[in-house]
Amino acid sequence: MWDPATLPSDDNVNPYAFSVELNGQWFLQKGKMIAYYGQIDFHGIGHGPLDALVAANFHSPLHAADWVVAQGRGKMLLADRAYDINSYDLDDGNLTIRSGNLLAYQPGLALKQSIIPGFLTLIGTGKFVAASNGAVHFVEPPVRVDPQALVGWADCPSPCHHYDHAYLRGVLGGIRQLTGLGGASGEEHQFEFTGAGQVLLQSTEVLMGERETGGVPLSAGPGVPGAGR
Repeated sequence: MWDPATLPSDDNVNPYAFSVELNGQWFLQKGKMIAYYGQIDFHGIGHGPLDALVAANFHSPLHAADWVVAQGRGKMLLADRAYDINSYDLDDGNLTIRSGNLLAYQPGLALKQSIIPGFLTLIGTGKFVAASNGAVHFVEPPVRVDPQALVGWADCPSPCHHYDHAYLRGVLGGIRQLTGLGGASGEEHQFEFTGAGQVLLQSTEVLMGERETGGVPLSAGPGVPGAGR
């Protein structure tokens, strides 16, 4: 049983939940906070009293509707459908991550829209919290990785596509060409990283399930605004 005094500060409660010690502001993706203690307000991106903070730390208009700023004092519990949750620290660095995997980050980090569709880039110094389908492993370039296992990359150039043409020209490639069955996999298509830095991989090729960020489930019970719509 947890209470405000016994919950950890800026650390994992268990592998699937993270406790943020809030004393100021954090940027938070909608749908990732499961409970909180204290006096905390949530402000939308693009309007409200925190425009100066948002202007300095949020630069992704395509994702503005998916994020809020949590402001106040207390403890927030973050989780995402029982996926693994971890925190990471950047020190004057940059890290690009799948947009659905990023749960929250501290001001001091600036969020920007990556040129790679479906990814966001954090630049600066601070802590962020992210989810993954299984444990995360760090590997050094040069390396080729399965696109479904890729969580993100830090302090290295963006990847390029690599296709195994010998594989595609083989028997399986011919069957795909004739029947349309099958599809791209990590065995024939990879992301190739070169240069210095680190690549973050989750320990499965199954991506985290997509869902409408902040949406109210159709199965929500009576008394939940928007339920059944």
